[in-house]
Amino acid sequence: MLEFLADWGYLGLFIGAFIAATVLPFSSDVLMVGLLLAGGDPVLSFVCATAGNWLGGLTSFWIGWTGKWEWIEKWFRVRRETLEKQKLKIDRYGPLLALMTWLPFVGDVFAIALGFYRLVPWKCALYMLIGKASRFAVYAALFYH
Repeated sequence: MLEFLADWGYLGLFIGAFIAATVLPFSSDVLMVGLLLAGGDPVLSFVCATAGNWLGGLTSFWIGWTGKWEWIEKWFRVRRETLEKQKLKIDRYGPLLALMTWLPFVGDVFAIALGFYRLVPWKCALYMLIGKASRFAVYAALFYH
């Protein structure tokens, strides 16, 4: 799949970054670094990767937003008390947790949880953008030729 997306260039990077920010396990980092090492423009790579990953993260946020406590209790056998304790922890840091959505594997869980617990969408979106943009800015700077 990585080769297929790499053949698509910047569009492939955007699509791959989007997929990577959903619950599907995928690495947008590998795509971006590969494109940069192949001579890709660092600014365009940064924009495509950040936009795709951010929009994918927002998708995960909205998936969480549609969730219901009753579903989690029924399907995942998580007690309401456990959900309430998690809510208190999330409320402690609030939308700032969206800065962590760039992290591999757990970032998607953060995005879903922020939506599930109904944190302020625009604040989460802003912090998510800052976190994801920072990540790709580092790659663009490190692998710039």
